[in-house]
Amino acid sequence: MVTYIIRRTIGALLMLIVVSMMTFAIFFLVPRWAGGSAENLAARYVGRSAGAEEIAAAAERLGFNDPIWLQYWDWIKGVFVGSTYDLGTGPEACPAPCFGYSFISRSPVWPELVDRMPVTFSLALGAAVLWLISGVAVGVLSALKRGSIFDRAAMSIALAGVSLPIFFTGLMSLVIFSYQLDITAPGGAYTPIEDNPLEWAYNLLLPWITLAFLFSASYARLTRAGMLETMSEDYVRTARAKGLPNSAVITRHGLRASLTPIVTIFGLDVGLLLGGAVLTETTFSLPGLGKFSIDAIARNDLPQIMGVVMLTAFFVVAANLIVDLLYAVVDPRVRLS
Repeated sequence: MVTYIIRRTIGALLMLIVVSMMTFAIFFLVPRWAGGSAENLAARYVGRSAGAEEIAAAAERLGFNDPIWLQYWDWIKGVFVGSTYDLGTGPEACPAPCFGYSFISRSPVWPELVDRMPVTFSLALGAAVLWLISGVAVGVLSALKRGSIFDRAAMSIALAGVSLPIFFTGLMSLVIFSYQLDITAPGGAYTPIEDNPLEWAYNLLLPWITLAFLFSASYARLTRAGMLETMSEDYVRTARAKGLPNSAVITRHGLRASLTPIVTIFGLDVGLLLGGAVLTETTFSLPGLGKFSIDAIARNDLPQIMGVVMLTAFFVVAANLIVDLLYAVVDPRVRLS
């Protein structure tokens, strides 16, 4: 078990390195292949009124004339030991972990990411609890009552949940529950949980439900399919023949074996959402990592975009590592070697 954990951890670290190299190449190497130059990249950081000499000087100061491998090494080194950037008005320190320095906002990227993390974490984890419980419960009941009115209605609603985009259901929810019925918060506000837990939950209730509706639909359909398959297996019939209670057969034998794909996609979904629920945060105007990335794209702020991409990659890789370790707990057929 320890050897397996070490091996998977090393693999996760190597994957992060590959992702960082690919991300850096997309932002700094591909533009050069497309005919761009160091001056074109530096022009984004010196303002529209800068002349050719100022742009060339900025490109030299920022290291855009260095070989691409040296630029990558300087960037990855800054993550662990920090870095210093020369903006022409004096050096600016970027303490570790330095995920880059935004020359537009004139501030390191990492503190801005940390400020947005609580919003995204609150949204993703709260919605994850809702969609996991509701999706699995509906899927199990639909499988046990296959062909019933409940099964048909649940799968129809699940199909609608999968088909409707989040910006549609989010806007409709705001119109109905916030502006007409005045039940939920109208969006745009976030209260830290340590300041007021009730207001924190009230502001996030509608985003939670809207986001959970999208994901729980997929989980219900997947759980139903898994339960229908596992409940027809020989070991389930053997458990019934032994006289085990129906609840024990469903939970210990049927549900446990069918949860393997659920655990897989749950880890991926949560990992991606922790990197920013872009559409949900934009729809409800929540100041999280998703809206932060949209704003960075609109400003063409490459260091901020790279910071969000690397943070998302870390969460996805970490979620996959946790999922691999949970397989042996969830599915008794899995054995780690």
